[in-house]
Amino acid sequence: MTTALARGAATMMTTLALATAAPARADSPEPLYNLVDAAAQRLQTADPVAANKWLTGGPITDPARVKVVLDAVSKDAESRGVATDYATSAFTNQINATEGIEYARFAGWKFDPAGAPNSAPDLSASRTVIDGLNREIVEQFSVQWPLLNSPGCGAALAAAKGVVAGERQFDDLYRTALDVATRSYCPAG
Repeated sequence: MTTALARGAATMMTTLALATAAPARADSPEPLYNLVDAAAQRLQTADPVAANKWLTGGPITDPARVKVVLDAVSKDAESRGVATDYATSAFTNQINATEGIEYARFAGWKFDPAGAPNSAPDLSASRTVIDGLNREIVEQFSVQWPLLNSPGCGAALAAAKGVVAGERQFDDLYRTALDVATRSYCPAG
């Protein structure tokens, strides 16, 4: 019996490669598209990371890694003129969303052990992709800083999320994760 979870596990090995691929889109008129797409790509690393942690018995939460990531994005943000508290808040949401996907995968594999992965990429490969996407996200914060702090941010963010989620064929789990990952992007409301 094939379940959605089993199909997801079968394609998990290609997720890491897809996360690094350029988005399959025509030029988007949405100004926050590149930012939201980088956040979406980062979310897509959750599947191979979860598979690795499942197979190695590693914990989903990794406070030491979170500290390294938040310290790095804070320094990068500061060097680009982006408020460090903004960057750390946004990345805390991104990490929480990614961990949420990992927990969902673990739950699914507990319910359907036949759908659990039997191989996974090395965690260091996923982290290299994640680190590159982190730099891209901070760069986009810098490029889009005026819009992110304007009254028009909410509408621009909603439009970009709709386009990205559609193009990446996100299911409900990934759409929810994208909402969580981007929820602090528009501090003005």
